[in-house]
Amino acid sequence: MISQKDKEIVRELAKQYMELANSDEQRNMNQRMKDTNDLKLVRPPVILEEIPWYQMDLDGELTCQCENQGARNVETFFRRALFRRKHFRADTMFEPFFRVTMAYDSSGIGIKRQEETLATESGNQIVSHSFEDVLEEEDSVELIKIPTFTPRPDKDEKAMNFYTDLLGDAIPVELRGVGTRYHNAWDDIVFFRGMEPVLYDLFDRPEHLHAIRQRFLDIFIAESDFIESHMKVDPDYPSLHCTPSYVSGLAEDGLKAAWLRTNAQPFSDVSPDMHEEFDVDYTRKVADRFAYTYYGCCEPLDRKLDVITKIPNLRKIGVSPWAKEDVMAEYMGGKYVYSRKPNPANVAIKTDPEVIRKETETTVKLCQKYGCPAEFVLKDISTVSHRPENLIVWAQTVSQVLDQYYGE
Repeated sequence: MISQKDKEIVRELAKQYMELANSDEQRNMNQRMKDTNDLKLVRPPVILEEIPWYQMDLDGELTCQCENQGARNVETFFRRALFRRKHFRADTMFEPFFRVTMAYDSSGIGIKRQEETLATESGNQIVSHSFEDVLEEEDSVELIKIPTFTPRPDKDEKAMNFYTDLLGDAIPVELRGVGTRYHNAWDDIVFFRGMEPVLYDLFDRPEHLHAIRQRFLDIFIAESDFIESHMKVDPDYPSLHCTPSYVSGLAEDGLKAAWLRTNAQPFSDVSPDMHEEFDVDYTRKVADRFAYTYYGCCEPLDRKLDVITKIPNLRKIGVSPWAKEDVMAEYMGGKYVYSRKPNPANVAIKTDPEVIRKETETTVKLCQKYGCPAEFVLKDISTVSHRPENLIVWAQTVSQVLDQYYGE
């Protein structure tokens, strides 16, 4: 049961959220995000994601008051959203409704991680992992199962009833289809093997590694087939792994209403030929089923652009802190979104505005020189040393530079 007090707390926050979601400022943000993904040369969106929220509370603004755990989860969502708009001079992805995503179950892939973790601080979700290789033997590939998937309209009904009762008429509650499809196979494979066995097997046992990679592709295809046959896909889904997904040219439903998001982060130091053989060739088998593809995360891709750009429907490329920006900007030009990931180390201890300004100006000048539509996405923020002002200063400084070069 949800108390009336809990309802009042959450509904007041929802009303504040709705006012911002329906504002001209939000409409301008959404249009700028869409224009960027449409390859128009507009002022780049500025996004902050993967924030260490447990370090961010200012004057109790993020402290929950609800007693019911479900209500507290919703309260947390709204408090964080309002905190963003109040303190960060950045772009946000606010929808004028509360989203409930259609649910479905998976029977699982038959294997589980075996790992040890070490945390530096209670509350920090960024931890160090040591993985046991559960796929070392060549016949262990048979342990990886292709799941079966089941729609769960009963879960949808239960969720809709709960959120509608909680939120009342403060904000519409809408059941929406699934959004972006993620196929980060190498992240998953490393979780089951560890990093060193994968790198050794690229050379020592390529057939074994290909067999594993193919099985993970088969899993992705099976889930994609299920979604296309049994679920709705929402073309208005706002988020594409920490970046905006608003774009023209999406279908109304089916996989052509969605982006494909993929990368090969463990391949940072793998040769372009091996990168193509063990990842891009597999991605090419499924990318044309989607409207657009976004490739890249933390791995530097400046040596591999000739390989990456073989992917069908490629629209956005990640430019990590370790990439050679000049090489990427010149190659990408106006053909792809230059999804710049600034260095989160610059906000980890204390933020120096001059360092942020210099980093941002370097990117801006290259993007303007080569005609790159761009976005700035600060993510992977494992710590700000309990100094919320680090992110506030970062967002303010980046926005000031963009005002100077693009206008407000």
